[in-house]
Amino acid sequence: MRSPTLARAAAIAILAISGVVGAFATIAPGPDGQALPPTTALVETLSIRADDALLPSPASYFREEPFQRGDTLASFLSRLGIEEAQVARLLRLRVLQTLRPGSLVNAEVRADGVPISLSFLGERDTVAQIAPEGDSYRVSEERALLETRVDMKSSVIRSSLFAAADAAGIPDNVAMQLGEVFAGDIDFHRDLRKGDRFTVLYEVHHLAGRPVRPGRVLAAEFVNQGRIYRAVHFGGGYYAPDGKNLRKAFLRSPLEFSRVSSGFGMRMHPFAQSWRAHRGIDYAAPVGTRVRAVGDGVVEFAGVKGGYGNVVFLRHRGQYATTYAHLSRIAAGVHRGAKVAQNDTIGFVGQTGWATGPHLHYEFRIAGQARNPFSIAMPAGLPLPAQDLAAFQYYASPLIARLDLLAESNLAQLE
Repeated sequence: MRSPTLARAAAIAILAISGVVGAFATIAPGPDGQALPPTTALVETLSIRADDALLPSPASYFREEPFQRGDTLASFLSRLGIEEAQVARLLRLRVLQTLRPGSLVNAEVRADGVPISLSFLGERDTVAQIAPEGDSYRVSEERALLETRVDMKSSVIRSSLFAAADAAGIPDNVAMQLGEVFAGDIDFHRDLRKGDRFTVLYEVHHLAGRPVRPGRVLAAEFVNQGRIYRAVHFGGGYYAPDGKNLRKAFLRSPLEFSRVSSGFGMRMHPFAQSWRAHRGIDYAAPVGTRVRAVGDGVVEFAGVKGGYGNVVFLRHRGQYATTYAHLSRIAAGVHRGAKVAQNDTIGFVGQTGWATGPHLHYEFRIAGQARNPFSIAMPAGLPLPAQDLAAFQYYASPLIARLDLLAESNLAQLE
């Protein structure tokens, strides 16, 4: 004899299969043997038509992709789903040649791979729009409505400035600005130590609520070997909180980031194979690395000269002169009599002349005598004029307060 429970379950299954809607009440005994109020279950089966099971394919789709390091323009356009013939047409557009790593491209592409529109933030803060027109494409540009916000981040040096910046999500452009801001006080080739730390406030430009590129460093603190350096952007330069100009008359190094392969003093000459005085600094760096003028000056010579290979001699104010040798090439516009400003590109690292490998040979001379640029005090730039000091302090005060706040937070974490 079947139990009532099994019979009831079978009945429910039969009704469910046949599409009948039913309501069933069951009564379970309570703890004291009293019957509880009935519970009701509702069962319904729905049929699905075959033509409702599949949705129609979209006529087009939207995609947002960043142009990445290592991308070719052709591979990037293909990744957007654009078919080969259209890629070939788009490659002819000059505006697409301006794409840089990190540029975000918005695309609407038809199902057959034909683009309906492409847009991205282009040069000079304009939004470039590309749309089909007949057998080609129409390009239009309009001024981007950028919103500027301020980011504040900090990091600790474990191996290098760039590695520390990457660990904190700080853009490379901001890390390079930090190197330039403190270049007069810190030699980033020799002075960095594990445990050094920095804090930076910088602009981030947003378009439609999304970050598109970093802007200027507004304020920064760098703690190097226990010494604290601070900088605030004001006018066209960077100043310490007391108004002292952080720009020195000369940068410590003609390369932004490299390593010293041969210092100032006695060394084994790589060609003569004998101990000789080395009256300069050698920086090992890849061929093509930018070489910058360490100070304002006039080109005294630019060309090929003996063991120097391609070389540039600069004459600076007073009795100062600098030499940049073994260049792969000299920058355009750098010729005898030309004026250059501090940080201008004057050439590129190479292996010309008497060089056993790619590097820059750099000399710093005072009154004709070679001096070690690492061991002499560099003359400082002019401080803020007295009439501008009050305006600077008013502007700098909230920025310095934010540096103080983050510095206190960092110290609390270290403790």
